[in-house]
This record gives sequence, C-alpha cells and structure tokens, in this order.
Amino acid sequence: MDTRSSIHRARIQDAQAALARHQLAAVLVPSADPHLSEYLPERWQGRQWLSGFTGSMGTLVVTRDQAALFADSRYWVQAEAQLAGSGIELVKIATGGSTAHVDWLARACQAGDTVGVDGNVLGLGAAQQLRSVLQAAGVQLRTDVDLLQELWPDRPGLPAAPVYEHVAPHATLPRSAKLALVREAMARHGATHHLISTVDDVAWLLNLRGADVDYNPVFLAHVLLAPAGATLFIAEGKLSPALAATLQADGVAVAPYDQAAAALAAVPADARLLLDPRRTTLGARERLACAVVEAINPSTLAKSRKTEAEAAHIRQAMAEDGAAMCAFYARFEAALARGERLTELTVDEWLAEERAQRPGCIGPSFATIAGVNANGAMPHYRALPESHAVIEGDGLLLIDSGGQYLGGTTDITRVWAIGQVTAEQKRDYTLVLKGTMALSRTRFPRGTPGPMLDAIARAPLWAEGLDYGHGTGHGVGYFLNVHEGPQTIAKAVPDANMAMEPGMVTSIEPGLYRPGQWGIRIENLVLNVPAPAAGFGEFLDFETLTLCPIDTSCIDLALLREDECAWLNHYHATVRERLLPLVQGEARDWLLRRTEPVRMP
Repeated sequence: MDTRSSIHRARIQDAQAALARHQLAAVLVPSADPHLSEYLPERWQGRQWLSGFTGSMGTLVVTRDQAALFADSRYWVQAEAQLAGSGIELVKIATGGSTAHVDWLARACQAGDTVGVDGNVLGLGAAQQLRSVLQAAGVQLRTDVDLLQELWPDRPGLPAAPVYEHVAPHATLPRSAKLALVREAMARHGATHHLISTVDDVAWLLNLRGADVDYNPVFLAHVLLAPAGATLFIAEGKLSPALAATLQADGVAVAPYDQAAAALAAVPADARLLLDPRRTTLGARERLACAVVEAINPSTLAKSRKTEAEAAHIRQAMAEDGAAMCAFYARFEAALARGERLTELTVDEWLAEERAQRPGCIGPSFATIAGVNANGAMPHYRALPESHAVIEGDGLLLIDSGGQYLGGTTDITRVWAIGQVTAEQKRDYTLVLKGTMALSRTRFPRGTPGPMLDAIARAPLWAEGLDYGHGTGHGVGYFLNVHEGPQTIAKAVPDANMAMEPGMVTSIEPGLYRPGQWGIRIENLVLNVPAPAAGFGEFLDFETLTLCPIDTSCIDLALLREDECAWLNHYHATVRERLLPLVQGEARDWLLRRTEPVRMP
C-alpha cells in the first residue's frame, strides 16, 4: 500500500475510534479557522492532515463506518489522486458554496444520533443551516468538540511571525480615519459594539500587515470596538512596544489573543453588538449575552472600494508586475529555444526571482499554478518536487501567478504555445479570449450585482456548448488577500452586498478545461471606473489593470470580429507604452515582439 495513503487511512480510523469514545455518530471537519479564513495557518489545516487532500477548499465528514470529502470541479482530479487508498469517498459538488455535505450527514445519521463539530471554526450562517437540517432529521449537534486536539499529537501552535505597520504613501488613509468610517456605520445600525474577526478586515482597519498565512500579508487577531475605544486581541510578542504604543495613541488597546472569548462574554447585556454572520463563528456568537445586529462588516465594504490614491498605487504595482512578467518570459523562451531542461517547477522559481527584483514586491500572492497540457486542465493544479512535468514537445502551458506589492496585489493568468499548437487548441483559446474581452468591454449600471455579469464572459463558450466550473471573477485586496469580497462574478444567487461599486478591483478569468488534454484561462484584473453620463443614471466601465501580452500565436484570427481585434491591439499598445520604460535588453525585445498588432485574415 502507498505509505502516504496508509497514513491517512490510519488517521481516519483513529477519528472513527474517537467518535465512539465521545458517543458521536459523525464529525464535520470544515476548511476553516476561528477567523473563517480561506487560506489557513497550519494549526487549522486539520482537514488536510486527516485526509491528505491539499486543496484550499473542501469539507470532510467522518462517520463511524465511512468518510467523505466534498469538493467542487476545480479539485476533482487532484482529490481523486490524493485520496486514493485512504478509504475516503470523493463527493463531487457543483460549487464551493454547495451544502451537499449537510444533506449527506442527515442521511448518514439516524434519529437520536449526535454530530460533532468545533463551533470555534464553524461560520454562523453555516451553523444555522446545519442545525436546522439535522434537527429536522432528529439529529443533535454538539459544537464543543475539537477532536483534532486529541488526534493530532504534534499539532502546530499559533504562528509567531511579527506584525508590522503599512505606512504612507501606500497606506493612503490613517487608521484613525478608517476607525471613524466603521464607527459611522455602527451608528447607522444602532450598534454600540462591533466584533471583527476576519483577518483581512483587521489588517485593513488598523493599517497593519503580517505573515501568519502563506502568501497573504495578514495575521491572526480579533478586534472588538466599544464606545470608549477598541481592543486588538493578538498573540503576545507579535507587536513591538513602539507599534503597540502607536496603536494605543489611536485608541486601540492590545490584549492577548486568548482573552477575546472572555471579552465577548463580558460585553454588557444592554449593549447592541454588530457582527457579520458570514464572517463570524458560532463559537463567538454563543459567548454573547447582549443584543446582536447582523450585517456585513462595514470594513469589508469599505476596503473593497479602493480610493483614487490606492488606484494610482495599484496601477504602478501592475506595471512593475508586468515588467517582471516580461523578464520571466524572455528568459524562459530563450532557455527553451536553447534546449535547456525546463519543468513546471522552473516556472515557479523564475517567476519568484523576477518579481523579487521589482520595487515594492514583498513576495507571491498565492502558490503559482504552472501546468503544461493535461496538468493545465486542473484549475488549481500545483507542481511539487515529487510530482511535476517537464516542459517539452508541443502543446499549451498555463501559468497563473501573482505578487504582493506594498501598493497592491496582482493576479494574472496567461497561456503560451509550446512548440506546435493544434487547430482545436487555437479554437478553444480564442473562445476563452473572446469571453475575457467581452466582459472587459462591458458597461453596466452602478450597483449591478456581480453575478449578473457572469454570463457575458461565458457567452462565447456557451454558444459552442462549452463551459467552465469556476467563477469568472473574484475581488482582489490592496496588499491583502488575493481573494476578497464582497463582490464576485460567478454563478451565484446575488445579494445586495455584491453590488459593483466604483473602486472595486475584480478578476476576469474565463477558462476551458479538457481533462487529460489541456486547460486554458486568460485572466486580467480590472478596476470599476465611472463611465460617461448619458442621462440614465450612473454607469461603470472596467479599466484593465493587468499589463502583460496575450499570446497571439494561439489565436484563430478567423474567429475574431473587427472590434475584438481592435480591442486586443489597443490593449497591447497600452502594455507596450506602460512597460517599455521599465524593461531593457531581452525583456524589452520580447515585449516589442509580443505586442505587435494582429490583423484580420
């Protein structure tokens, strides 16, 4: 048996034995921490530790006689490989937001059974639905169960990386102004107190950054705003005395991380506390004895709307990132032409090296996805030392990467020809590009929910009976998380908080994936900017921020309309103009070649 698989099979068996000891029929292990983060510190990577599945999203359910992992189409190929031999069933779900595991649990249990979950990592909204479905089946829910604490003997502790200040000019608003904005929103809700647990909200609000999570410059902390001030609950030793004093001067006291629970329990009974049910855990809610006002975190809305000063810094970060791309691709193509042995790992290594040379770059914004041919058909594929491909022969190379800069966060996907490209590959590539262009050129009323724009990018693919399983676009932070809400462009049920507003930065990234053959995704980041007035209310345009050539050798020009060809040529002219001052030598030559205009056949 595969040693790795046997390890995870044994861990599942240990979990099943623990269920019997605790008189539980099942345990739910979500991909979450006390801050409901997308990317988790090692301490809360329990689902991965138990199952061996390394995808960033997925839910594990273990009963006394079976185990199941729920994952969406981005991870199916990866999950099938990583779960092989573990005894864990892969349950394929339509989207990452699916609640299929809840219904599965209800069916797997009998009336009178008890299901356990750690309420400290279970979102309030998710808990409400889970409890409702289980109660209807006569099943009880226990939320004081953290089986990982006894199953995981060498479970990591809290991360210890220091926290630092994000300062001017890149921090364009002082924390005092941000605190005032949030307090104004609290007043509109009639709230006296406010709990913020999401790490990107905390970092944005206090103009602080850290390194507790790979790739995202955030740190583990809670903030509790009260009428007389605010308290930051953070592990001891992470703030320098000078930074703690600076916070104190702005009305922010500092307390140990593990005192947050007691502070919540001590909120006066006559208080009204504002919390976001999508960004707060059940454990936090259950500690409150006061009245609660449920609404989106004001900081989540505020940080999604970049100021004009922030937009200027983002444009500069995009230019620096584009220059790094030119240097990388020139280096990569020259090495490929010389016949050097290049692998998917080379892409990751060289991209990091080139970005590191750009001013203001702190590091990658996520793990680079570099997949050649069949590997590119897995949207969240990652090359590893023990499992990767050599880049050789003919086909397509998909590269999805990004950087964290003091003045912005980047995320870009390009697909490049390796050797000869087939007519079918060109057709697929062109249809995806048409989707990227169609949405990039869209003008829409301010306040349009992002999900209403999703079909525009899919239309060229739908017309041919094709589609992709992931969303079309996600919000992007400002030197923060590469995935940020509340806006999204996806097959989702819209709500009022998904309204597109000026200043939001969002990705546009349609794709097409043929399992076992190739994958294509073409991604740019765009900024919502005011459109010219025409007497019918406010409209917005997308300003394309990403600056990097698109491989025109992969395009079937016969499938492009004249207006699409014109958009592409205008984009490449802009890329050339903005990046030429930042590149030299081979990178400059590469940029000039790759931004030559295309012409209709």
